[in-house]
Amino acid sequence: MIVMKFGGSSVKDAQKFLEVAEIVKSRLDKKPIVVLSAVKGVTDNLIKALSESIHGKFDSYKEIEAKHKEILKGLELDQSTVDDELKELKEALDVNSKLKEDNHKILDYISFFGERMSSKILSALLVKQGIASNYHISGDIGLQTDSNFGDATFLESSYEVMHKNLAGADYVPVITGFGGKDENGEFTTFNRGGSDYVASLVGAGVRSEEIQIWTDVNGVMTTDPRIVPEARTIPELSFAEAAELAFFGAKVLHPKTIKPAMDKNIPVKVLNTYEPENPGTTIVPASNVQSGVMKAIASKKNVTILNLCSARMLNAYGYLAKVFEVFNKNKKSVDMITTSEVNLSITVDSEDKLDKIAAELEKYGNVKIDTNKALVCVVGEGMKQTPGILGELFSILGKDNINIDMISQGASEINVSFIVNNIDADKVVKVLHKAFF
Repeated sequence: MIVMKFGGSSVKDAQKFLEVAEIVKSRLDKKPIVVLSAVKGVTDNLIKALSESIHGKFDSYKEIEAKHKEILKGLELDQSTVDDELKELKEALDVNSKLKEDNHKILDYISFFGERMSSKILSALLVKQGIASNYHISGDIGLQTDSNFGDATFLESSYEVMHKNLAGADYVPVITGFGGKDENGEFTTFNRGGSDYVASLVGAGVRSEEIQIWTDVNGVMTTDPRIVPEARTIPELSFAEAAELAFFGAKVLHPKTIKPAMDKNIPVKVLNTYEPENPGTTIVPASNVQSGVMKAIASKKNVTILNLCSARMLNAYGYLAKVFEVFNKNKKSVDMITTSEVNLSITVDSEDKLDKIAAELEKYGNVKIDTNKALVCVVGEGMKQTPGILGELFSILGKDNINIDMISQGASEINVSFIVNNIDADKVVKVLHKAFF
């Protein structure tokens, strides 16, 4: 049994739905389970529709309705296939035009309609083509979360329920991506990109032999091809390498995707819907493929550095615990951390809540905030066996007059991360890619 996840660009119109159906049919011998994202652009339109409903407007709803009717027409499917969902969506927007709510709970409910409609359409298409298939809302087949709407946490008790409901299926299940349901049956989401995570959770639940992430690129690249057109596909990555890249800005995989697969030792393939014969990238527990010292370079712009300086750090215990309790209380995650005897530097990926956090940290020392920074991450297990790699890397950047604000290297030595100015980020990626690839 395999799990196949298709993103929004893979089902952007009727033709792409047909191509996805062909890919699924080509793997029927593997007993596929399909996890589907919303049609490209629909989630954004749903969020916009909720905002418009507060003002009594329904333009985005009409666009959503027209888009799905157009796809149904192109597939020669019954025009009423998603009428129940469209009716429910319109009624919810009508009610909200009077209540004027705008919170994470109602947003999760509204934004889930995209996956509900796309999954129903694909399942109907497979049935029309003679393939036994059923459509499922993820929460209805056991994917349960807590009630942290907008950024829910998966409950591990769901694994056995999903296994019971799906493992013996004699049809092709088509399941909604994006999130699940809480114990009250309310729709919850894993934030944007969460369909990858749903696929990984389902794969772990049914103990699949492989999880396939179908997107619009030929696997994980050595860097962002929009920055470096010469970037190429990496044939194989270790879980550790892929997790680092996902966390530090690589766009192909959602950062949470790797963990469920890693826990169950399930390989993940990243494949291209537009070139289904391309082998893409395989992510495995430990890679045996050594393609040079480095595997890839990722970058993330608009990072903020928070510097905390205090002599009270000197030989003090419990100091860091107090600092990070402030971040914990404000539910703010951090990316990079470096420390010295009297200085602590922390990076975050947005300025949200940062003024409040900085004010609370003033009692522990002097706080300085630097904005408009970028994080660059160089990943590769080959770096562990290569002495002098850091010297070479920073020598290259020095020759190009690139100033580095902060450096971090994990004990695993497969990842070197550093902070530069936003305006230098693309230049850094280009220079390093040319030097090492």
